[in-house]
Amino acid sequence: MNNTGLVEVPMGMTLRQIIFDIGGGIPGGKQFKAVQTGGPSGGCLPASKLELAVDFDTLWEEGSMMGSGGMIVMDEMTCMVDTARYFVGFLKFESCGKCTTCREGLRRLHELLTDVTTGKATMETLDLIEELSETIEAASLCALGTTAVNPVRSTMKLFREEYEAHVRDHKCPAGVCKELIHYEITDKCTGCLVCGKRCPETCIKGEKKQLHVIDQTRCIKCGICMDVCKFDAVQVL
Repeated sequence: MNNTGLVEVPMGMTLRQIIFDIGGGIPGGKQFKAVQTGGPSGGCLPASKLELAVDFDTLWEEGSMMGSGGMIVMDEMTCMVDTARYFVGFLKFESCGKCTTCREGLRRLHELLTDVTTGKATMETLDLIEELSETIEAASLCALGTTAVNPVRSTMKLFREEYEAHVRDHKCPAGVCKELIHYEITDKCTGCLVCGKRCPETCIKGEKKQLHVIDQTRCIKCGICMDVCKFDAVQVL
């Protein structure tokens, strides 16, 4: 959000009011995509849920929670599969290890999500992710295990098309998962030489004032070329 920090709001205020009226909306004119409420164990809610009132019961019914009262707001450049993978990766190290479903289940869940983000998964993998998430939630002994699957279950329910695109099309719609994307320079390129100078692998070639080309065999997909291009000539596919 444009306005970040700690703010006290009355119970029942909507997500839209908090994110756009108080938070000032999304920086850089980008589109709102999702908000995670309640910390790492919270669910991710899409734009269609912006009118939800922020209270214990409403968020819980939607697969999220109040938790710590925090909110992470995401724009269209966020991959929801990678987001779920990231939070499960964090939570697996928070497990005390007492119960097998949490200790081993979260590790295995993280492996399956990694398979999706790296193009190694099948549609059966998605079924296994859902089944394992249900088992972890039902059989874990404490609230860490029972809520740790919220990021996965909410994103699979509300952003299912992104999971399927990773598996079926081997593409990351948000352009985040490195194994499923590549960078290309379009004809908007002015040949200013900036991207070539900043590339850590020196894999961008081209003469001054001529269209540049990326050597895909050497590109590490760091995205620096896109960040430094002032002409929006670099696109991620």
